[in-house]
Amino acid sequence: MIDTQHPKLSIRKQSEMLGVNRNRLKPRQSKHTEEDHSIMKKLDEIYMECPFYGQRKLHLELRDHGLKVGRNRVRRLMRIMGIEALLPKPNTSKPCKVSHIYSYLLRNRAIEEVDEVWRADITFIPMEKGHAYLVAIMDWHSRAVFSWEVSNTMDRSFCVRALKSAMALTGRKPKIFNTDQGSQFSSVEWTTELSNNGIQISMDDKVRSMDNAFIERLWRSIKYEKLRLWGYDSV
Repeated sequence: MIDTQHPKLSIRKQSEMLGVNRNRLKPRQSKHTEEDHSIMKKLDEIYMECPFYGQRKLHLELRDHGLKVGRNRVRRLMRIMGIEALLPKPNTSKPCKVSHIYSYLLRNRAIEEVDEVWRADITFIPMEKGHAYLVAIMDWHSRAVFSWEVSNTMDRSFCVRALKSAMALTGRKPKIFNTDQGSQFSSVEWTTELSNNGIQISMDDKVRSMDNAFIERLWRSIKYEKLRLWGYDSV
């Protein structure tokens, strides 16, 4: 409503008549410096390539590119840009109340041989519509993945298929099979298959979360460095 070229009324007088502060007529200066904008541009480039990086990794990457910034500044700019590291969301380890929970057999046991202990775990794969589930069978000592299966539901059959496939492909079976207390691994179908093959059944206690570190690291590599960058839209 203020006419800067008015022939009779000055800008001061027009501001008084409209009840506005004359200092507010000029656009506010941005709180972000040119250096901030250049840092945010580089942050965006790095984040687009590696969306699984958190503020620590991004801080180191910026330092490698010759930008000497502190972690607090990186954290502030990430908040302004609305970016954050991709983190696990759904929890797939849901126990079934009616299933039998087995004891943990690996306490104070040193795993020194291949096929001494196998491990299985389930993770989710985000897709355009919903998500799928991935199960893998891994050897505890060598960390080799013997088999894997993908399913669009968290049923028990695809876990049993992966187990049978691992034993068929390797021609071997473990002395002990360790899992969490999820409903798939405490189901009758799963435990019966292990028992029929003479395999001892072991399940993690609630305080044994670190036992799953190897296969969790596999999930992180698969999901955050591959799957989420490609964005598959079907099973």
